[in-house]
Amino acid sequence: MLLLKSMKLPRLDRLVVVCLWLGWLAPLRAENLVSVQDGILVAPPEAAASTDLAATDTPLVVREGAVWRYEAVAARWNNVSPRMDGPIIRGILASGSHTWLMLGPPSGRFLERLVAFAAADGPREDQPPPFPVPLRVAHGAVQGGVLYLAGVDAGGSPHWWSLNLAVPRPQWTILPTWSDHSDGVGTVTSQDLTMVVTAAAPKGGGDELWVWTAAGGWRLKRTLPGKVISGAARPLGQAHVLYLLQMPPDATGSPRIQLFTYHTTTASVAPQGMARTGDALLGAGWRNGLVWLEAGGAMRTAEILGNKQLLRPLDWVMIVLYFALIAGIGVYCYRAEGKKTTAEFFVGSRSIPFWAAGISLYASNSSSIGYIATTAKAYATNWTYLLGNITNIIALVFVAIWIVPLLRRLSLTSVFDYLDQRFHRSVRLAGSGMCILMHLGGRMSVILFLPSLAISTVTGIDVVWSVLMMGVVTIAYTALGGMKAVIWTDVAQVTVKFGGLFFAIAYVIWSLRGGAREFIATAVADDKFKLIDWSFDLTKATIWGFIFLQLMETVLTFPKDQVLMQRVFATKSEKEAGRSIWIFAALILPGSLILYLIGTGLYVFYLSFPERMNPLLRTDATLPLFIAAELPAGVTGLVLAGLFAAAMGTLSSILNSVATLVSVDFYESLAKKPDPATSIRLAEWVTVIAGVIGIGLALLLSRFSINSFLDIAIEFAGLFGGAFGGAYTLGMFTRRANWQGVLIGMGFSFIATFVVWWHHLVHPFLYLGISILFSIVVGYAASFFFAAPVAESLQGLTVFTPKEQRAGNPA
Repeated sequence: MLLLKSMKLPRLDRLVVVCLWLGWLAPLRAENLVSVQDGILVAPPEAAASTDLAATDTPLVVREGAVWRYEAVAARWNNVSPRMDGPIIRGILASGSHTWLMLGPPSGRFLERLVAFAAADGPREDQPPPFPVPLRVAHGAVQGGVLYLAGVDAGGSPHWWSLNLAVPRPQWTILPTWSDHSDGVGTVTSQDLTMVVTAAAPKGGGDELWVWTAAGGWRLKRTLPGKVISGAARPLGQAHVLYLLQMPPDATGSPRIQLFTYHTTTASVAPQGMARTGDALLGAGWRNGLVWLEAGGAMRTAEILGNKQLLRPLDWVMIVLYFALIAGIGVYCYRAEGKKTTAEFFVGSRSIPFWAAGISLYASNSSSIGYIATTAKAYATNWTYLLGNITNIIALVFVAIWIVPLLRRLSLTSVFDYLDQRFHRSVRLAGSGMCILMHLGGRMSVILFLPSLAISTVTGIDVVWSVLMMGVVTIAYTALGGMKAVIWTDVAQVTVKFGGLFFAIAYVIWSLRGGAREFIATAVADDKFKLIDWSFDLTKATIWGFIFLQLMETVLTFPKDQVLMQRVFATKSEKEAGRSIWIFAALILPGSLILYLIGTGLYVFYLSFPERMNPLLRTDATLPLFIAAELPAGVTGLVLAGLFAAAMGTLSSILNSVATLVSVDFYESLAKKPDPATSIRLAEWVTVIAGVIGIGLALLLSRFSINSFLDIAIEFAGLFGGAFGGAYTLGMFTRRANWQGVLIGMGFSFIATFVVWWHHLVHPFLYLGISILFSIVVGYAASFFFAAPVAESLQGLTVFTPKEQRAGNPA
């Protein structure tokens, strides 16, 4: 501090220098974020004669043709060998809920076939066929209902086979191998949608680590610092594999073994715990660690324990200040407005400045799904998904010029009121109901759960408390302040969010030894900046898919999103409404770009410092891990507040929109004499009820293991958000479509999209576009079986029949 004062820097500059100095110290902290808990089990009988080891819920040992099972309660080994005639049990293979015995002839040490096995009832019927050739050594793992087996025959030729376990009579499929010759296979593990195989290197030294995917084939990732103990591998979290390696002897010549983790995303390895003196023979994955048999007969275990990065007092101060700010805005709007009319509560008296509405549009569209899941996607893959945001900006230009003026001049509160005016009340109710279901059934819960789970996993804040903090405060200010509170809190939340994000990316780059040069060089070398996929593969996120999606989702059906359109309706005029879209479009690219920069920055950071990762965490928890473990006190609280802001901004928008739809589309349109006061009270109660439903479903999500919440959110929007979207295209861009045809198109679209999703026919990014396309094509075709709309009824409701012009004939 004395040095900073002597430099005569302003106070703000001193703060920046202190933060950067703290960032410079970050790489010096090379300690692991996890610890290792060692254990010892009772040694199996005549352990030194054991030929194989596996583990499911408990270790299993094969010794001289017999199978021994460890009983944890009694701390003893029981012989569970099945009665068999002829072949001898030479090995055992376990993966997930599957266990197989590997059988061979009485003479020799070869493996000829697998036999499905359960310790309780022995071998089962309908066993897999014999191996295509006998193997000297074999290891395998199950992925997606398929068993993959790697082995080496007597001549040293490697083999790679697959067996589809889902068919009645599975047959072995011979696949290309990783090499022409191999001295042995150490392990086979399934992780992160890939198969990871360790095999002896041709020139000796540490084992080679190969990865295999059905689409990309084999890739040599790296050479490990030692030889993998046979079978000693265990997948951890969503992107790590734990290994036990036989290391080179120490200075005294004593053998050493050590745990290492391999990260499938960065292909980096990191030691876990200290090296142990000893010589292991066999190993297997067990619990969150490994179990292995030493040469002297001892059975030892090691389990990875994740350490929580507890928040410091200054972090809590920042989080509390954030919640106080948001709650204060809600109370202020409640007292200032008084909610005297439905227009005040639902659309902020149509007095919101265009710039505030534009910022709120961005806040509503960039939820915690984007804050965490988009960052995780860029970290795990590349920038391909960013192309969706770029094409979205181009599509919004059309929306600002053509769509928004058409709807804003109708003075709508619910966007589904347009479907009532253009078609029929039944279309309005069907579309509004599906929209409510989409928000209640999936979107709210993911938005709440994703940051809560990530923060809980990293910091120790319980998921329940995290969900309740966000949910209760959001429900309160949304119900009290209505649309004005939602919009002005959005403005505050975007400010907090961007502040945290800019600091995070600066901190990542500063933490790297090579700074921005290392960041760019590493990202370019590993193709992390890849943006465009020109292929026509419908199972991938290609440029053609993004163009199709934006054409369907934005250009033709932008009005389907009540959350966004409600902000457009809250502006002062048709001109202001258009300007709000321009502000929205201007924020999308920088907002998305910084998320992808952070994701790539995290990849480079953890490639440089793999020991700073927690291998037990989900991929979606990478950003919260970095925030909690690497950032200085206070800054961690600020960035976490930004994470809360991302979730709460979208959640409040959804709650207000659901309340609006229930009150306006159902109560006010169906009641004979709707009362404004009753409509507002109903909206308040719906806000509370919908919030409680979202909180409950968010807590239920903790029961599931999900690789990417971004993909889940995209799939759910495609299944439930596209069927009613086509109604707006048929309403605005055709004069022949009628309500009967539109309803038929919506029903067909929902069923057809479900079939496409069930059979995984295309990439999830295309679900929404396909659903909208089905709705448009079938809805328009079905309309020809019914009478055309009366020309006068179309005035002001299509782009061909604006209000100031005379309507033409149906076409």
